[in-house]
Amino acid sequence: QVQLVESGGGLVQAGGSLRLSCAASGSIFNIRTMGWYRQAPGKERELAALISSGGSTNYADSVKGRFTISRDNAKNTVYLQMNSLKPEDTAVYYCNANVNRGYGLKYNDYWGQGTQVTVSS
Repeated sequence: QVQLVESGGGLVQAGGSLRLSCAASGSIFNIRTMGWYRQAPGKERELAALISSGGSTNYADSVKGRFTISRDNAKNTVYLQMNSLKPEDTAVYYCNANVNRGYGLKYNDYWGQGTQVTVSS
């Protein structure tokens, strides 16, 4: 199996910063994309940031210029640096990885358990 373990969430004041980490482990042959999604109370889960194995990135308009996604392929780890945080960034943040578990097998999506980010005004 594949496990994703997130860390780095917490409570921060508006304007502050947090850094999330997510490490993938288990039966991994290759990881294509890794990303961070978030879900605020009463809302659907949405993409915050995505990064390919080659380093190409994609951001939600609401976080562009404030969040930076990066990854360490050797460690199967993805990071999300969040700066200039706003109360509307409050959500549970979920790590996602598109993983191939062996040569010739298909890619599947795996999810972390989620980490709470709360931004106070």
